[in-house]
Amino acid sequence: MTTFGERLSAAVAERGPLCAGIDPHASLLADWGLEDDVAGLETFAFTAVEGLAPHVSVVKPQSAFYERFGSRGIAVLERVIAESRALGALVLLDVKRGDIGSTSQAYADAYLDPASPLASDAITVSPYLGFGSLDPFVETARRFDAGLFVLGLTSNKEGPEVQSATVDTGESVAARMFDHLRALNDGDSLGSFGAVVGATIGDATESLDFNGPILAPGFGEQGGTPADIRRLFGDLTVLPSSSRGLLRAGPSVEALAEAAQRTNRELLSGG
Repeated sequence: MTTFGERLSAAVAERGPLCAGIDPHASLLADWGLEDDVAGLETFAFTAVEGLAPHVSVVKPQSAFYERFGSRGIAVLERVIAESRALGALVLLDVKRGDIGSTSQAYADAYLDPASPLASDAITVSPYLGFGSLDPFVETARRFDAGLFVLGLTSNKEGPEVQSATVDTGESVAARMFDHLRALNDGDSLGSFGAVVGATIGDATESLDFNGPILAPGFGEQGGTPADIRRLFGDLTVLPSSSRGLLRAGPSVEALAEAAQRTNRELLSGG
């Protein structure tokens, strides 16, 4: 099996850079004329998978929107992961987990071990208990050729309180996180350890060249544009992520597919 970085490079080359979020917000269920219950969740999720997964390199379900329905919602998430992968998309499960010791290992086993029904190609993780707290995730990702996207410079307004604080060298906390990623990705054509960097953060002073992929939320509905992506990230491997901006095209499968294809064309042309 190839590494996550290698699989991602091939997928982006074939399908374009767009990452499609499948996030069943209650408001989106209502927009589609669906009830905010498990039946509505199922219809929404599997329609989105059918419309988006064949046309994008990466599908990103946000776990929380499935977890709120309890075990039946998790069962839907398991199928979203499996069916998206069957349609050729890589799956980045957005869980933002981060803990220490055996708890981190349990999370890693749940989301990265192929024996788990929630196994995905990559997950999002938080390094803000110290980057070393992610060691179980890193080791498990390496064992199973999976990937990680570490929170770096996020688009929420509270983020700079932690991420822009300085460490003993005078660099920002976020820059230190990128240093760790640079070390993990050393020697790989495209490393499997990426970062989350918001498309609406403005000009970053930190170097984003750590030889790994970048997940860029804030694109589309939250105001980020193809021009912003090109200006912020240049020739780096970046996955602009859109959920509501794409999902508002539903509930038509054909309209979802067209929205994904159009957005990919806009990203590839730079706007």
